[in-house]
Amino acid sequence: MPEYEKAMRPEDITRLFVERSNAGDAAGVAALYEEDAVMAYPPGDRTVGREAIRALWEKVLADRPRFEPEQPLPTLVSGDIALTSTPPKDGAGARAQVVRRQPDGSWLRLLDQPEFVPPTR
Repeated sequence: MPEYEKAMRPEDITRLFVERSNAGDAAGVAALYEEDAVMAYPPGDRTVGREAIRALWEKVLADRPRFEPEQPLPTLVSGDIALTSTPPKDGAGARAQVVRRQPDGSWLRLLDQPEFVPPTR
């Protein structure tokens, strides 16, 4: 596996995700996740594990979508766990991730909720 830039702050993961997705690098996107990470995607389903996340992103990135950086909301940190979020530009409602500090000081995603659709009343 290639050596990737590590996220040294929780907020770095969003930037690295956009860069790697726009480069079509599914393995690079998957490298932002812990080995047993859980991603709530596709909508209504879950993708579990770095390898499954890589396979999912290979399919998603095959159509060469373009991702735009989203301004992160304030990060909530408690020890080695942090909650990151962004208000999406695509109208998905919200995005939120739980990230964990690794032994080398870098951060990886543990839980990823890429789409929260606002409830309908």
